[in-house]
Amino acid sequence: MADLQSAALPQTGYYRWLLLLILLLGLGIRLGAAFWWESRIAEPNRFFFGDSLSYEVLARQIAHGDDFVYGDSYIARTPGYPLLLAPFYWFSDQPPTIALRLVGIFCGVAAIGLTAWLTRMLFGPLAGLIAAVLVCFYPGAIAMSVFVLSEAPFVPLMLLNLGWMVAALRSDRPGSSLTWAALAGAAFGLAILVRPSWMMFPFFAAPIGLLFYENRRQQLQCYLVAGLVAVVVMSPWWVRNYRVTGKFVPTTLQVGASLYDGISPMATGASDMRYVPEFRQAQADADAAADGHLPGTYESRLDDRMKQASIQWARQNPGQVISLAGVKLWRYWTPLGNNQEVSGKMELITAIGYLPLVLTGIAGAICFVRRGWVYLLLALPIVYFCCLHLVFVSSIRYRQPPMLALVVLSAGLLASWLGQKASHAPASEAEASAN
Repeated sequence: MADLQSAALPQTGYYRWLLLLILLLGLGIRLGAAFWWESRIAEPNRFFFGDSLSYEVLARQIAHGDDFVYGDSYIARTPGYPLLLAPFYWFSDQPPTIALRLVGIFCGVAAIGLTAWLTRMLFGPLAGLIAAVLVCFYPGAIAMSVFVLSEAPFVPLMLLNLGWMVAALRSDRPGSSLTWAALAGAAFGLAILVRPSWMMFPFFAAPIGLLFYENRRQQLQCYLVAGLVAVVVMSPWWVRNYRVTGKFVPTTLQVGASLYDGISPMATGASDMRYVPEFRQAQADADAAADGHLPGTYESRLDDRMKQASIQWARQNPGQVISLAGVKLWRYWTPLGNNQEVSGKMELITAIGYLPLVLTGIAGAICFVRRGWVYLLLALPIVYFCCLHLVFVSSIRYRQPPMLALVVLSAGLLASWLGQKASHAPASEAEASAN
């Protein structure tokens, strides 16, 4: 495969100016998409997604110094995204939703730049610019920037986590390697506080690297340092949760509800939380009938009840669990949308934007996997989230963040193809002139 650096731009200044133009273009596209999406939401609704309302309530409470509680749930959400939104509620109890979308828009622009940075680190400047263009126009990345959802800030934190870990694993100097690992751990902890589902990724990825790739000692050192820093970052949230419930809660008390949403008699692969009031009433009745001290809090007991109900049903109905997993697999990888209300006539654009990226990204992973562990590492997030959502509910929404890690490999492959064509072109011209 041709050396990608030979296809690099001749001057660093050109790279910076071109990247700046792509970032500005990405900003304009996302601003336009935000105003277009706003026009589709009918009054008096402020948001399309129910999750967005919970983030607004929690952000308002942070801004006013109130308890971090949604309804009667004290650990329903991690605090990362509400903290980002909170400053808007210093000035108004109900700021314009377009103002809230600005957080996602600037996070989306940051994601363009960070994808370019990570790609350039591995494949050179030309690949970095290709990655920036791909993310700039990718419909999934645009949508993540526009919706008031936690995916927007999670993506740049995920890319920082992966990028700094790549730098740590590639460094030849122990001190530098551990510094990058510490930064990766900080980004990892912050990413979990924004999007808790990222928490198990190291337990999915690290064994693969240790089993199939060299430099195991360096890997272990990097993972240990990153893990310790992540613990420090997350410890205030853990302490707060212990004070509330009297037990260790690593992320939230929504695992039971999410599990039952994905595996239960009423599960379809999509989210449908209509069962929650029934469980709440059952837990309230059980608490009223109980004698003596009850463990934990009502919220933690409700979480345990839903979790156990889901596990029990799964044990009794393994065939249906497998069938549901097949449905979720399609919902995750489908080139079309899962929700006609959201995608509508945009399904074709979604498919056109998605298929080339995922196909070239997978092809890139196959081509580069022998170069080293860090190349496979970038292909694993989309597999990790797929596996996770074979258990929980599934949607194309959940594949969007890891698609940007896959873009790195896609851009690397495209840059290598361009490099090969460029290297063959002079020879062809010389032959033509000789004839």
